[in-house]
Amino acid sequence: MALVVAQEVPTSSSMAVPHGPAGVGEARHRMREQLRRSGVSESVVDDAVLILSELLSNACRHGRPLGQAEIGNGDIRAAWRVDKAGGLTVEVTDGGGPTRPVPATPSVTARGGRGLNIISALAQDWGVRDSASGEVTVWVLVTEGHRHDGFATRVTGPAGSSVGSTVSNQMSSPRSSPVNGHEFGFADAYESTYDDTD
Repeated sequence: MALVVAQEVPTSSSMAVPHGPAGVGEARHRMREQLRRSGVSESVVDDAVLILSELLSNACRHGRPLGQAEIGNGDIRAAWRVDKAGGLTVEVTDGGGPTRPVPATPSVTARGGRGLNIISALAQDWGVRDSASGEVTVWVLVTEGHRHDGFATRVTGPAGSSVGSTVSNQMSSPRSSPVNGHEFGFADAYESTYDDTD
């Protein structure tokens, strides 16, 4: 006789993440494992993990830790939940900051400023919620097949460089776009930024 043990897989999770880059990898790993066990499609899991990383990075860069007056030791909160229709909501809450989360228009050579634009391209919807205590929560709704087409359209380099090619990144295949013969996409750029073991 075989004994079958049913394991209940959580449809929501919340965790304290250290304010700084150290906790990003742990949060990504936990989210990926829980969503996979919940049966969420791999494309939604990949998008959600990228979105979580962007939100955590923004909270650490622009927001204060929860309950703290200044940036330093402390935590921010990451949470996610799957609703009955299969929609995944990802939230990151920090202690607020001097600016509001809004998409930027960075120059081609800028080293940052693209996170909320990436989120806008991958998400069905996103927004910001303020609490009376000054906490700021950025939430993102991710659903299967809801990427926005035509997000990243051009990569150019200095005159005379070999990088002057146009990148046609139709969001139906965001993880690999040929750039000078090399398959390169958001996931590659992202994975090279964070060293963790997803």
